[in-house]
Amino acid sequence: MTDVPTASNSRLDRLGVLLSGLCAVHCVAGLGLVGLLGVGGGVLLNPAIHRIGLALAICVGAATIGMAALRHGHKLPLAIGSVGLALMATAVITGHGSAEALLTITGVACVATAHVINIRRGAC
Repeated sequence: MTDVPTASNSRLDRLGVLLSGLCAVHCVAGLGLVGLLGVGGGVLLNPAIHRIGLALAICVGAATIGMAALRHGHKLPLAIGSVGLALMATAVITGHGSAEALLTITGVACVATAHVINIRRGAC
């Protein structure tokens, strides 16, 4: 079995960090626009967006964090990323509101941290 080249893993980890950031921005913007201005609820709070985002996070996370843990043997990114994905999944089933926002932002921060650790491990 051959490993995916480190450069590809690094790109996927960077994509994971970007997606995590976009998710956090979406969450904060959604709360702000809907809560403060009362607009955009139909689009920004659509449950399909959250399910698709979670599916993307799981795919990118499994492809990069999981494979990197197998390759370099460091379990910390896998543990942090798994906690983050679990928090994000909990947010999806929680429903809209401040609890969802807190779970999502904490989850994406964990996933982004795991990706950053992988990027740094790949540079070593």
